[in-house]
Amino acid sequence: MVIGIIVAFSIPKQFSTNVILAPEFSAGSMGISSSLSDLASSFGVNLNSGNNSMDAIYPDLYPYIFESTDFVQSLYDVPVRLQKDATERSYLTHLKKDTRMPWWDYPKVKLIKWLSSPEPLASGASGGKPDPYAMNRTQWEIYNAVSKSISCIIDKKTSVINISVTDQDPMVAAIIADSLQQRLQHYITNYRTAKARIDVEHYQDLALQAKEDYDNAREKYVAYYDSHMEASLMAINSKVEDMENDVQLKYNIYTQSMTELKMAEAKLLERIPAFTVLQPAKVNTKPVSMPKILIMFIWIFLSLTAGTGYVLYQEFLKNKQTAI
Repeated sequence: MVIGIIVAFSIPKQFSTNVILAPEFSAGSMGISSSLSDLASSFGVNLNSGNNSMDAIYPDLYPYIFESTDFVQSLYDVPVRLQKDATERSYLTHLKKDTRMPWWDYPKVKLIKWLSSPEPLASGASGGKPDPYAMNRTQWEIYNAVSKSISCIIDKKTSVINISVTDQDPMVAAIIADSLQQRLQHYITNYRTAKARIDVEHYQDLALQAKEDYDNAREKYVAYYDSHMEASLMAINSKVEDMENDVQLKYNIYTQSMTELKMAEAKLLERIPAFTVLQPAKVNTKPVSMPKILIMFIWIFLSLTAGTGYVLYQEFLKNKQTAI
């Protein structure tokens, strides 16, 4: 029991926060009806994702985004605060200074540092952010710790996204879960709207150029017409007519470019995915780690089992000697 109490109070508590999202979803690009899709979902088959999706990144691939080094390292600068300390610090600072580990892990950490060679700098030329291509041992340990503490689970039937974060502080877990939700939405939105945003920028440039050409042509026409109002020469009238046609042509190009710009903006809005938050991030003060009383009972059970085995073995030896 004493050993169990020591072990139980040496293991830090872990708190978890879940965020549940429902992504925008269509019946697929293959013309599959919604009734057929619902029927297939009842048997555990999702016809709305995978090969039927127009997107290269569909919900089943979202967990792989959480494993990428650049996505994990983007969390390091997220400002967090503890439940009992409102002082803001970065998530990376929290991982380095606020997290605890069992006392029996300290000898292992010291031994690894003593046996290992000096760590090379792998933080870029200026010693700033970690380099995702060449991280040193400490940076890899932090990356692995963060990767294990965050998860993204996709329901195969409903495509509902469950984002989970585990941390030793419940407030930090809630903040990081909310940040993961926003970063995932931002990541998917940027991916789905990349081409549409390029099209909008292209048509904006065309519209600005067309507007500038139209304004210049109109100013030249007005200036020439005002200076030759009383002239009746055929050459002048012909030039005025040519300038009128040029102004009209520039105006038609401008209106067409504005129409194409509006269509590109509409396509951009259509490509922006919508995520419905079914369960937002909240502070969960109930730890998800093993209860201390259970750890104590496990050690009591192990000690009783070991003691019983030892007594039975001694009785076996005693009976064997008596028989001899």
